[in-house]
Amino acid sequence: MTTTLVSPPRVGKAAVGALGVLAVATGALESVVTPTLPLLQRELAMSPAEGALLSIVLLITGALITPVAGKFGDRYGGKRVLIRLMAVVSAGGLVSALAPNLPVLLLGQVLQGAMVGALPLSFILVRKHLPAGESKVAIGVVSGLFVGGGMAGTLAAGPVAEGLSRHWMFALPTCAVIGSMLLVNRLMPDDPPGGSDDAGIDWAGLLLLSGTLVTLMLVLALAADIASQPLVLVALILLLAAFVSGWVAVERRAAAPMVDPRMLARPAVWKSCVLTFLICVGTSAAVYLVPQLFAVSEDAYGFGADATAIGFFLLPGAVASTLAGPIGGIGARRFGSRAVVATGVVLMAFGLLALAAVHTEVWHLVVGKALIGLANGLCVTALVTTTATSVDRSDTGIATSLVLVTRVIGFAVGVQLSGALLTAATPAGSEVPAESAFVTGFVIAGALTALSLLVVRTMNKGVKE
Repeated sequence: MTTTLVSPPRVGKAAVGALGVLAVATGALESVVTPTLPLLQRELAMSPAEGALLSIVLLITGALITPVAGKFGDRYGGKRVLIRLMAVVSAGGLVSALAPNLPVLLLGQVLQGAMVGALPLSFILVRKHLPAGESKVAIGVVSGLFVGGGMAGTLAAGPVAEGLSRHWMFALPTCAVIGSMLLVNRLMPDDPPGGSDDAGIDWAGLLLLSGTLVTLMLVLALAADIASQPLVLVALILLLAAFVSGWVAVERRAAAPMVDPRMLARPAVWKSCVLTFLICVGTSAAVYLVPQLFAVSEDAYGFGADATAIGFFLLPGAVASTLAGPIGGIGARRFGSRAVVATGVVLMAFGLLALAAVHTEVWHLVVGKALIGLANGLCVTALVTTTATSVDRSDTGIATSLVLVTRVIGFAVGVQLSGALLTAATPAGSEVPAESAFVTGFVIAGALTALSLLVVRTMNKGVKE
């Protein structure tokens, strides 16, 4: 008996366009918090540390969801998983839109974090339904539209929040997500499941990693109040140690670990992880501190910028980050990964230390943030490329997932430490932290970034083409 393999049907431009619209909508929804964080802090009476927590929960959820979504997409079909994932994102957007307080808004952001798995699932669909050459073009278009949606969200969030309300800045892109999800469901044909995976999903590792990241965030959030809650902080540190120990033990025994800590023994991988952590600490400090500094009153030492102006000021940094990807890829091919990472580290350290020294004009912050965004994009592109090409093809997913988790931890640590610095430096009865807190934050981030040059020196140059 002969088994005939049936190829999945080709899709037309309308179906790929629907994926592109979905990418724009999710990119916009993902980006609305950053330019409006000072406004949200005022309206919801948040401390800087609580604002820092709000800005990272979506990223943490995304880091945990993405590898699971990819496995489910391969096993059950990309379209089926994508539609269900977007239903969760839509629910999260509606919860965020209706949130009366910070806990409910945090819940909405946790649910929205599922959107990070949308791009890999879109790529699964494109690769199944299009020939290799056309799929590369479609993947590039979808990726570019996601970035474009992020820029649109950065620009539009402020005017919507101030002209209508903070509720509408979540509601409008959520409506776009729901509409584009229905388009994808209608226009994209079903893709065949990939069959069963004997290894299954590493649920225990996922649960322990979730506990590790959440506990780490709580430790960092309470660091500024250590004097008033020392026992709580000690208990959380002990719990964090237990989660880390349990996670390492489970992952070492798992048949198909989500993140394999044994991979860290490889020099190329642990060096990439260390560099990713330090670079993301530096980047995230700027991501959090620069909008806060824009929002400080002109009567103090800031610029009194509203959410609309902050979004406009952050746009050059978003453009620089977008351009950094292809520039980093070209540079890695021509000069090697080490040269690109070294260049990015120097640019970032210079930008952070320059912001610490000079931040009296708007253009100082705009240029500094753009320089840091460019440097981050260069480094991340080169490090992901180095990691992916330094291991066997069968280990690519595990190795890159380690870098992804490290990126989330570095970003979270940088943001939470910056928030703790501002909280600790805010006098009782005042909403304005001391200017020295911003200087200290930029200096610490710049120094940590500069220290990463010690690791860069030990990297292989990388293959040049």
